[in-house]
Amino acid sequence: MKIEILDTTLRDGEQTSGVSFASSEKLHIARLLLVNLNVDRLEIASAKISEGEFETAKRITRWATARNYIDRIEILGFVDGDTSLQWVKNAGGRVMNLLCKGSLKHCTEQLRKTPEQHLNDILTVLRKAKEMQITLNLYLEDWSNGMLHSPEYVFYLMDNLQKANIRRFMLPDTLGILNPINTEKLCREMCMKYPHLHFDFHAHNDYDLAVGNVFAAVHAGIHGIHTTVNGLGERAGNAPLSSIIAVLHDQLKRETHIIENNLNSVSRIVESYSGLRIPNNQPIIGDSVFTQCAGIHADGDHKNKLYYNDLLPERFGRSREYALGKTSGKSNIKKNLEAIGIELDETSMKKLTERIIELGDKKELVTQDDLPYIISDVLHSETIERIRIVNYSLSLTQGLRPTATVRIAIDGEEYEQTAAGDGQYNAFSKALWKIYTQLSKPKPTLTDYNVTIPAGGQTDALVQTTIAWHFNGKDFKTRGLDVDQTSAAIKATVKMLNMIENL
Repeated sequence: MKIEILDTTLRDGEQTSGVSFASSEKLHIARLLLVNLNVDRLEIASAKISEGEFETAKRITRWATARNYIDRIEILGFVDGDTSLQWVKNAGGRVMNLLCKGSLKHCTEQLRKTPEQHLNDILTVLRKAKEMQITLNLYLEDWSNGMLHSPEYVFYLMDNLQKANIRRFMLPDTLGILNPINTEKLCREMCMKYPHLHFDFHAHNDYDLAVGNVFAAVHAGIHGIHTTVNGLGERAGNAPLSSIIAVLHDQLKRETHIIENNLNSVSRIVESYSGLRIPNNQPIIGDSVFTQCAGIHADGDHKNKLYYNDLLPERFGRSREYALGKTSGKSNIKKNLEAIGIELDETSMKKLTERIIELGDKKELVTQDDLPYIISDVLHSETIERIRIVNYSLSLTQGLRPTATVRIAIDGEEYEQTAAGDGQYNAFSKALWKIYTQLSKPKPTLTDYNVTIPAGGQTDALVQTTIAWHFNGKDFKTRGLDVDQTSAAIKATVKMLNMIENL
């Protein structure tokens, strides 16, 4: 049986500090998760939160109904008679995830009720849900603490609800307190005591154990797993979808309906909408996780792929890369040269390797896109800079839009334009693209802009600006280094212009 995936990026993930998705963003993420990734179920909202949440939920359910996805849409509701149920129904939902108390402490101290009173309140909601033809799943909030400190309370609820009209029982480690050992023990206990029921596991990452706990839960017999894209969620976040899929498929040999090849692209879009950057070393989706740094690894890959594992980047819509720096060695450099179609003799390779090691010692970042420039410098060949900045002037005045005047030379011919923009770099770009429009030259699309400033706030420190571009079906990045971030961005832009000129 395949493991079900419920993604709760739009509900639990939006509880990440500082994250709030716009309505159009939520709809787009819902479409990506259901269509591009094929998640089994999608939790999109909490009932009674706000009018904006209600309107967004309606927008998503209308789209889902029109495309026969509506039974895969779920909304969190509460033990409040028919109030949440009515909210879900009016929003166009058909499935509600009822949040009840899974530990005696939560029941008696937060609700101020006895277990019997809470059970009766739950049964009231179940009766009303049946009347309103709304399917119910049941969250046992703080279940992990309940099993550790008041298991008799958990079993009291389960014994009285196991034959009720509840499709799935969902077991949250609400405070992220479990480890793989007790996760497996507690989940196995639930599965063995109630073998006829469907159980989900909902992990939190407070001890950085969410993925390990999911492994243990599935190994114990759990049927469904809750995830968020990029591990978004309260505090330390939830179990990240990309890591969970890799672990399920490779380590546990369990099948899901997820389309692996789209994981990276969806993660990047959610990264953009959330404003929270994916760490470079984040498994599966981090920028550098399919990059070999040591030269011995590149050499081993060349000799029957000695440093490969089952996490082939192509599975996730990515490609293997070989870093360039002081640990690279000739094998890494050769791999990068092969990728861009450049061949060098042994003498030239030696000179190039020495220069890259020298740059690495200075902590300068070298990329594949930098190689033609370095080769040109090392071998003293004719410059490949067909485009250069002659000069530019940037103006920033309070109450007025920033303006830029730019003069560039293309193959020795000079051109000048002026433009206003929303910022100094935006004004520079607009002036530059005026020249390109004048010359009917194609221009790239800027897809990401990242500024790295050294810690400590030193005003004379070098700033690195990294810009991601898309041009003629290719995605690439260029970097610029300067004490001023706009000047660094302009350097990165000029590097890009020369690159596309030679494509």
